[in-house]
Amino acid sequence: MPVVKANAYGHGAIQAAQTLIQHGVTRLAVFSTAEGVVLRQAGVTVPIVTLGPVFPQQINALFSYRLTPVVSDCSTLESIAQHAASQATRWPIHLKVETGMGRLGLSERELESVINTQKFPSSLHLEGLMSHFADSDGPDSIATEEQLRRFNRAIRVVVDGGFHVPLIHLANSGGVIRVPSSHFTLVRPGIMLYGYHTLPSTVPAPDLQPVLSLTTHIAQLRTIQPGGTVSYNQTFTAQRLTRIAILPIGYADGLSRRLSNRGHVLIRGQRVPIVGLVCMDMVMVDVTTLPDTTIGDEVVLIGQQGNERLTAGDIAQWAGTISYEVLCAISPKIPRLYHPS
Repeated sequence: MPVVKANAYGHGAIQAAQTLIQHGVTRLAVFSTAEGVVLRQAGVTVPIVTLGPVFPQQINALFSYRLTPVVSDCSTLESIAQHAASQATRWPIHLKVETGMGRLGLSERELESVINTQKFPSSLHLEGLMSHFADSDGPDSIATEEQLRRFNRAIRVVVDGGFHVPLIHLANSGGVIRVPSSHFTLVRPGIMLYGYHTLPSTVPAPDLQPVLSLTTHIAQLRTIQPGGTVSYNQTFTAQRLTRIAILPIGYADGLSRRLSNRGHVLIRGQRVPIVGLVCMDMVMVDVTTLPDTTIGDEVVLIGQQGNERLTAGDIAQWAGTISYEVLCAISPKIPRLYHPS
C-alpha cells in the first residue's frame, strides 16, 4: 500500500498515484480526508486509506468519496459507525493500535474493550489492523522488536475475539527493508518509493534511485567588489572581485533558509556555493570560478549535471534535517514535469 501523502512527498500525489496504479498497485494510503478527496476528484478509483485523524466535519466527505478511515480512538469509531448505519453494506475501517510511537492509536486496554465487550459496531467491517514503527531506521532494533511484540499481542486480541482481518500492516520503509517479520499482509513504503532512506550505514540498503530533480535558471549576473555584500543583513561579504548569479527560487518555494551561506547548487557540472541569506523568492550563488556562465544557464538544486550530483540527502545534511522534509517542502506552485521511464 504505497504512501502518497504530503503530495507524494513533494513529487505530486495525482501523478504518483496514477503511475503506481499503472504498475499494478491496487490500494493507496494518504494522511487526510482532504488528500483522499483530491485523488478521487482526479479519477483514482482504487481503495484509499486515510492514515490520519478523522474530524466530525470530515465524515460526510469520507463517505461521499468512498475513503477507508484509520480509526485511532473510540469516539471516532462511534461517529463513523453512526454514519455507516445508513449504508447498504458495512463500511470498511482499519483500527490503529499504539505500540510505542506515542502518537495516534488505541491502547491495548482500549483495543481489548472494543473487541471483547461487543463494542465493535455492526455497521463497520474491520478490514485492517495497523500500527507504526517509531525507530525502524534507528541504530539498533531494540525498540522495533518491542513494538513488534506489542503488535503481535494486538493481533491475537483481535483474532481471539473472532475477527478475521484481511489487511494487517506495520512496516514503513524502514520496516520493509529491515524487519521482514513485520511485513504481514501489507507493507507501507513511503520515502523509499521516491529513492531515499534514512537507515544507518551499518544496515545494507537496496540501491534506491531518486526520481526527482529540482532545477531553475540563472536570472541575472552581477559583479561584487571586494567588501560588497549580498542579500539581507550583510551575512556575506566579498573577499575578492566576486561574480554572483541570482536564481529565482527561495524559501517560499521550499529552499530552506538554513542553506544560507552553507548549501551548494550545480552549474555547468560544478558545485558552487550559496552566498548570503536565502530570500523568499530568490537566492544568490558565487560563480566566480565559472567565468563562462551566462543568463539562462540551467541550475540543478537536486539531481545530476555532468558528473556531479546533489540529492535531497545532501541538502538535508547542510540544513540539519532529513530528506523527507526537504522533499515535502518543495512548494506545490513549482511546476512538476513528468518523464515516462
